[in-house]
Amino acid sequence: MKIKTITGGLLEENCYLLTDEETGLSAVIDPGFISAKLDEAIRALPAEKVALCLLTHGHFDHIDGVPRVKELTGCKVCISRPDAPCTSNPAISQGNMLPSIQHENFESDQLLENGEIIELGSLKIRVLYTPGHTVGSCCFIVNNAIFSGDTLFSGSMGRTDLPTGNGRDMMQSLKKLSDLDGDFYVYPGHGPATTLERERKYNPFMNEEEFY
Repeated sequence: MKIKTITGGLLEENCYLLTDEETGLSAVIDPGFISAKLDEAIRALPAEKVALCLLTHGHFDHIDGVPRVKELTGCKVCISRPDAPCTSNPAISQGNMLPSIQHENFESDQLLENGEIIELGSLKIRVLYTPGHTVGSCCFIVNNAIFSGDTLFSGSMGRTDLPTGNGRDMMQSLKKLSDLDGDFYVYPGHGPATTLERERKYNPFMNEEEFY
């Protein structure tokens, strides 16, 4: 399993390229922007081996690059069922926060359910619903990695004051992650990668009982 991180966009969002080394099949996770660097990385995979585009949630800074990825690869676009309306409604995706930027609507190919297993070659990616940042936020868990979107950051968590966000749901989602067995590398939607064990110890939103 190989993971490549490409950061871009106005909000410095992380896009991840996940590759199954056995088959060469890849997934693009949260392409929230369009850039020459991302195009180059996708073509280098090569592009025809990109099978999936996985979205942790529907905010514009995580989905705005989806039409471009689809154009380059023809991959299947997957988003959680509760966040599906974000792909065609800038008011829900928060795209209307930046009206000067064109936000292209698109259709998802698959609506993901909690607990669903997505196959990428030999890799099995588990969908874990983690609402709080949005009603349909989810994490993708594969081997020893968690792609946490805007649920869990290094030393922090995603905001809950935007439409469909909910603070109580976020706390329950963080507890759900904290309760996972073992340690994982955590690849968040913004900021540096971390580990789940580090967040259990030092993240104030995960290690204080009062938050639960």
